[in-house]
Amino acid sequence: MPIEVRPASVFEDVRAVLGPKSPTANVCWCLSYRIPSKLDKELRGPARGEYVAGLCRARLAPGVLAYDGDEPVGWAAVAPRAETSFARSRKIPHVDDLPVWSLWCIRVRPGHRKQGISHALIAGAVDFARSHGAPVIEAYPLDNGDARVDLTTAYAGLRENFERAGFVHAADTTSVPAGHPRILMRLDLR
Repeated sequence: MPIEVRPASVFEDVRAVLGPKSPTANVCWCLSYRIPSKLDKELRGPARGEYVAGLCRARLAPGVLAYDGDEPVGWAAVAPRAETSFARSRKIPHVDDLPVWSLWCIRVRPGHRKQGISHALIAGAVDFARSHGAPVIEAYPLDNGDARVDLTTAYAGLRENFERAGFVHAADTTSVPAGHPRILMRLDLR
């Protein structure tokens, strides 16, 4: 069955991909770049999931989910850059004044990796941004060359996957998680 990508508006499905095993755990829930750092530090345990549940009920879903049949198997965070901390980042430059969208996190559930789901998520995030009028979408993947990337930093995606999706290198950044520089890549949607 082909992978289908849909807006992440069903909280239970988002929780299946992003949520912790223990409801009291303090996992990211993909909020780090979405909300101000003060709020990110204040939201603890179940409050993080409750916040994401509210995002799923909003007019604009907080990202997209990949499904294998009815099972959610992957997630991509995508939103207007102006609504993220990338809008104020000193490490990730602004290329121009266009109202770009950011794609900053890709997660595939264990047991479903190495099946092309990240490629489907990138394509789905691009389609989602385009359908909401984005003129350009940006991503900030790792430029790791042939080096292996630890899964804890792989959430940003890899340059080669974005190149395969048609993104082009637009700028270097000063962000270097786990020794791999992040670059700014863009895809014109006009």
